[in-house]
Amino acid sequence: MALTVLAAASQALSPQAVNLLDAGSLLSAFGALGVAVVLFAETGLLVGFFLPGDSLLFTAGLLCVPGNHGAAHLSLPQVLCAAVAGALLGAQTGYLIGRRGGRALLARSRSRKLHEGAERAEELLGRYGHAKAIVLARFVPIVRTVLNPMAGALGVPARTFTLWQVAGGLVWTVGLVLAGYALGSSVPNVDRYLLPIVALVVVVSLTPLAVEVFRRRGTRTSNGGSH
Repeated sequence: MALTVLAAASQALSPQAVNLLDAGSLLSAFGALGVAVVLFAETGLLVGFFLPGDSLLFTAGLLCVPGNHGAAHLSLPQVLCAAVAGALLGAQTGYLIGRRGGRALLARSRSRKLHEGAERAEELLGRYGHAKAIVLARFVPIVRTVLNPMAGALGVPARTFTLWQVAGGLVWTVGLVLAGYALGSSVPNVDRYLLPIVALVVVVSLTPLAVEVFRRRGTRTSNGGSH
């Protein structure tokens, strides 16, 4: 009996049992704590750019609905607190990392997506100003990872950054969690359609990046044709 329990525990703790790219798997394994850790890593550490922030928040909201038959049932207050804490602490940590050498850390990375995200983040800061760029970046995957250290590296005032990252973080986290909760509350047995719903959220979240890529390609093509 003891061996059976130990085997089950070992299997549950095995890294192979958790898919870091799958919101449902993360939430089933770690619950609300997983939300805080993932959002902290995605918004505060450059290595977290691949993590599923948008889909994680939306799925967590769905799994908070009473009576859902999914793999996990979460508490809405706990999820909201965890999401806000992870996102706000992560962004502030990223900013501090940027102030202490964010460009040097970025230069060491060989990830093309990360460098493209840095270019986009710097462009947002230049085009829209600090306040608007910091808030908008929350809704753009990869950019929300890189903009925080970029803001620190570019010398955005700490008070300005903190004010607007808190505002953007609250809207992003609370908005997506409550959107998932509202959908789950209004559609019976919505957990049956969890995978296609999460896939749709991922597609929507990646749309700004896709639009930007096509815009840049069009600009380069027109510039090349004008010479």
